[in-house]
Amino acid sequence: MSACRWHLVAVNREHAATYTRLVTPAALADLVRSSAVTLLAARGLDQDVLPEKVTVERPRNPEHGDYATNIALQIAKKLGLKPRELAEALAETIGQADGVEAAEVAGPGFLNLRLAADAQGEVVKQVLAAGDEYGKGDLYAGTKINLEFVSANPTGPIHLGGTRWAAVGDALGRVLGAQGADVTREYYFNDAGAQIDRYVNSLIAAAQGEPAPEDGYAGSYINDIAAEVLKKEPSALSMPEAERRETFRRIGIDLMFGEIKQSLHDFGTDFDVYFHEDSLHASGAVAAVVGELKESGSLYPAEGAWWLRSKDHGDDKDRVVIKGDGDPAYIAGDIAYLRNKIERGFDLCIYMLGADHHGYVVRLKAAAAALGYDPAVVEVLIGQMVNLVSDGKPVRMSKRAGTVVTMEDLVEAVGVDAARYELARYSVDSTLDVDLDLLRKHSSENPVYYVQYAHARLASLQRNAADLKLDTDPDVDLGLLTLPREGDLIRTIGEFPTVLRKAAELREPHRVARYLESLASAYHKFYDVARILPQGDEEATPLTYARLALCEATRQVLANGLSLLGVSAPERM
Repeated sequence: MSACRWHLVAVNREHAATYTRLVTPAALADLVRSSAVTLLAARGLDQDVLPEKVTVERPRNPEHGDYATNIALQIAKKLGLKPRELAEALAETIGQADGVEAAEVAGPGFLNLRLAADAQGEVVKQVLAAGDEYGKGDLYAGTKINLEFVSANPTGPIHLGGTRWAAVGDALGRVLGAQGADVTREYYFNDAGAQIDRYVNSLIAAAQGEPAPEDGYAGSYINDIAAEVLKKEPSALSMPEAERRETFRRIGIDLMFGEIKQSLHDFGTDFDVYFHEDSLHASGAVAAVVGELKESGSLYPAEGAWWLRSKDHGDDKDRVVIKGDGDPAYIAGDIAYLRNKIERGFDLCIYMLGADHHGYVVRLKAAAAALGYDPAVVEVLIGQMVNLVSDGKPVRMSKRAGTVVTMEDLVEAVGVDAARYELARYSVDSTLDVDLDLLRKHSSENPVYYVQYAHARLASLQRNAADLKLDTDPDVDLGLLTLPREGDLIRTIGEFPTVLRKAAELREPHRVARYLESLASAYHKFYDVARILPQGDEEATPLTYARLALCEATRQVLANGLSLLGVSAPERM
């Protein structure tokens, strides 16, 4: 053994003992990094070569250990050391930590770690002690986040794209909240502009028994709402033009938005704030921010209009804010709205928009910069299209909305849980084909059923244990859980906090869904090889109680994860 390795052991022996009960990848990563810091300090080497976060992962081949890290390969060359020698020095110390059964060097310098069974089992106790709180963290503690999503125009039912945002946005809000963020879910109510004029024209045409205007909205819902307007105001059609339009506008928008709110609520998605676009114009907020930008020079006149110097902030061109006729362009309201959000005290404003809004990414950041804010205060997530497929063919027609498939259509076809889970389990960066036939199946082929069935099976196990008067023993010996499938299940449970943190950090709630599927898989495999409850006249043993504790921890994590997706955790199926 080289002198440097002996010195590391001498320096680090007491330090290693402080890392007791290493039960998660994060705890192991802390140990590896701290050990590396100690080694580099002892050798007078540059500690800045260490990454801020050390990666500790489960190897694909279980024979390589419970966890592995490539830290030695990452930094050895920068230090002028051989990776394998550095890995051996780290292994010497890490292997002495309480709970680490072995630290072994493999290949050119990989470090493989094996945990003692009783140490691994500590994660089970953590879950049982934390309950619903297990997995939560403080990544965004003290951060006020405005999360705007769906924001569908009140001119028709919510279509599939909006339904995807309802599922993903609500799940993201829950995930961010689980990391300590103060999240406000906000719906931007577009009750101003040309689309509202077309909606009003369509309602009036329907009320008069005429076909929809060429640029108007079709579908039976237009006829239904037009009839409701006349029911509330029977004389609406005989009113003077301006009064008639205002009546259909006021009542028609209120009725449509009432339906949208109810559909979202039935889908499990509710908002803290419904912000009316029209209020920005009526209150003078748009005029005020335009005046401010003119005064600061961020707006300049050209070709009879006023332009935002958005190219100065990374946009591909400057944008018209006040049109040649003196009316504000749509971006004027966006700028005033951003100012309003920041004045309400939000540290981060996340916008979740459809694929046709890709240009808004730079545009909104340019608006923030023009207002004097750090562009990082704005974050835009772009979601791709959703298609429905049945019998291998696209489903195109809606019962109420003509050619648009709506939220209600999807829920009627597969139910809220299946719809939410399926829409949330994919990255929004990709176009999604929703297979209705698959989501109707009550089999392991259906991802939501697969996860929910695991929870229901565990809940049934609890009931059976209660019938046998077998209560979870707080002093259970978890070191008895030595089967490979038991270890795999425990390690999967231990990954939940890391998965949840990463899902929040990357704005990817689909990571939670994919994790739940891996957890359900680990549980089903464990269940196939491990008998849990005694049979016949058998007495319960310490192993019985250890496995019951493991099962309850698994059920708890499944329930926690499903809750973050807004999906139920049934106790019977």
